[in-house]
Amino acid sequence: MSKKELKKYVNGLNKEQLEEQIFELYHKFSDVKVYYDFVFNPNEDKLLSEAKFKISNEYFPIKGKKPKMRRSIAQKIIKHYLTLGVDSFLIAEVMLYTIEVAQTFSSEKTIKQELFFKSMLTSFQQAVSFLIENGIFNEFKNRVEAIKEEVIQQNWINAYEFNAILERFEY
Repeated sequence: MSKKELKKYVNGLNKEQLEEQIFELYHKFSDVKVYYDFVFNPNEDKLLSEAKFKISNEYFPIKGKKPKMRRSIAQKIIKHYLTLGVDSFLIAEVMLYTIEVAQTFSSEKTIKQELFFKSMLTSFQQAVSFLIENGIFNEFKNRVEAIKEEVIQQNWINAYEFNAILERFEY
């Protein structure tokens, strides 16, 4: 169904029919429920703490398991927040926190997987792009610089590329 057809269909419904459809969608689809729950009770502090817990658990698991170090967990959270329309400052916080936790992990353990460094570079590039696109780079500039400096200090195999990203954006 196209947007035009949907608009025509919705315009043909009376108020009671429209309310019934919304209630049905709310009960039938968990994504709709999550959306409305967020819209009417946007507890962003809770969202942030839950996100940080999940991301930290990937590198420093609570139950003594081996760290999985999956970037995809943070990416799913970020995508979900974008869908919900969460404040860009909160999304930026999650993006940078992901990299910072990975850096903390790599400062304590030797990482041999080249994919780890490549995925952190991708995360960094996406975070810097997001900050610039949303006009909030200056608010996070110190953290971005600190991430770059930590990469250099830890002698990551792609440290030069982290610096090149910042130079490319000419902040």
